[in-house]
Amino acid sequence: MSIFTPTNQIRLTNVAVVRMKRAGKRFEIACYKNKVVGWRSGVEKDLDEVLQTHSVFVNVSKGQVAKKEDLISAFGTDDQTEICKQILTKGEVQVSDKERHTQLEQMFRDIATIVADKCVNPETKRPYTVILIERAMKDIHYSVKTNKSTKQQALEVIKQLKEKMKIERAHMRLRFILPVNEGKKLKEKLKPLIKVIESEDYGQQLEIVRVKYFLCFMLPKYCIL
Repeated sequence: MSIFTPTNQIRLTNVAVVRMKRAGKRFEIACYKNKVVGWRSGVEKDLDEVLQTHSVFVNVSKGQVAKKEDLISAFGTDDQTEICKQILTKGEVQVSDKERHTQLEQMFRDIATIVADKCVNPETKRPYTVILIERAMKDIHYSVKTNKSTKQQALEVIKQLKEKMKIERAHMRLRFILPVNEGKKLKEKLKPLIKVIESEDYGQQLEIVRVKYFLCFMLPKYCIL
């Protein structure tokens, strides 16, 4: 049985094959190239946006669908959607050497860009350039992981770079405007998190201007950038 009929061949042109070997057999699923990483990082949550079809194959390029008995033997079920999820999460994405090299280069630069955006030199308080961060990543021999998001890897890179160079997360300047009846109580809770208080103004409302890491999510209705 082949899915490559005239009615659906166009839909499968932008195909990325994800492969898993189990119970001595090979199983494959057909995905969209730009969606697999998004699914694994949690950015993409709609399975239909990732899979080109919910069928499980032994060979996608030939359109050979896996047998029901082989699926049950390998996965304990013939629910192809559930099997697709397993393969999508744990399987190996099949790409050409050129595609893999391009993907790794792009992810490497994306990671360096995130680090440069979020970090500074603690002595000068000035940001590092992307080129300098890329050079530092090469010096520590950082290896990009295609199954992790660039944001996750950027956090790993920052930890490793701290052992080799002067670098820290950039601080954010925030202004909190709090109702007087809540202000004093909230201020006490915020104190352990405050690095520098620039000013306080007690009027009809308590206004605090402070510098700290990205804590805006803690009290969003009171936070003004």
